[in-house]
Amino acid sequence: MRMVQSVAAAAAASSLLLLAACGSDDASAAGAAGSSSSSSDGVSVVASTNVYGDIVSAIGGDDVEVTSVISDPSADPHSYEADTRTQLAVSDADLVVANGGGYDDFMQTLLSASDSKAKVVDVVALSGREAEAQAAGEELNEHVWYDFATVLKLSDEIVSSLSAIDAAHASDYAANGADFKERVQGLIDGEAADEPRTSGAGVAITEPVPGYLLDALGAENRTPEEFSEAIEEGGDVAPAVLQETVDLFSGGQVKALVYNEQTTGPETEQVLSAAKAAGVAVVPVTETLPEGEDYVSWMQSNLDAVAAALSS
Repeated sequence: MRMVQSVAAAAAASSLLLLAACGSDDASAAGAAGSSSSSSDGVSVVASTNVYGDIVSAIGGDDVEVTSVISDPSADPHSYEADTRTQLAVSDADLVVANGGGYDDFMQTLLSASDSKAKVVDVVALSGREAEAQAAGEELNEHVWYDFATVLKLSDEIVSSLSAIDAAHASDYAANGADFKERVQGLIDGEAADEPRTSGAGVAITEPVPGYLLDALGAENRTPEEFSEAIEEGGDVAPAVLQETVDLFSGGQVKALVYNEQTTGPETEQVLSAAKAAGVAVVPVTETLPEGEDYVSWMQSNLDAVAAALSS
């Protein structure tokens, strides 16, 4: 889903900076203080979400201190608050990792407010997906952490950035990065192995969150574009579009509904109910890292669940 920030102006440095995404009027604030993995004198890194925080931690190890602005897997990412501790973390950061592509514009607000001199990694820009979308005349799917080729690029960029900041531990970063990339390559190999069984399978979605994963499996997204766009932007779904979406399940046009379980509303609930009533497989996905998972184990679970649903 696209995050758009609303900033409450502050007259003093101690005032709270409120960053509220506009996707959902009734969404509750997520845990904004963030999570961190601590190091006494290592490199300080701020990531927009715990997805990127986990990737940095896997590569940086004990030599980095990582703060994830959005870290609560049970919270609605549509809305959250960032307090002065978050602003301070950004001010002190050596490296900032943001998704980019309009997903987490609040990071730029935090950077501007702190006058940060940190190295900034914009993952969408790194991916090249925005340029591809523009060339094809398509809407950018900004959920690039579901694109494993992009995560390979990101791991190289993190190794390079951490090594430039902390040359004394460059060999450790390189070794950790190689280990992480090997695990991500395993995900890519898994997609390739599953694709002959899943290619051409019809699928419905509530939002484009898992789009890159579905593309890699060769699935055909048959959801009306107006439906997923409205859900992603927090807008109303036209009755005719909602009915067209619901009819996908009773008409046997799709083998699975892959839905973002961090977004709820009457339209998504109606679609979910229709899928279950028709006996269509339902596969939940999330935008933030679930508790007890690391990036690769989380994505392996997603890949296994989606591939099983599409090949049944």
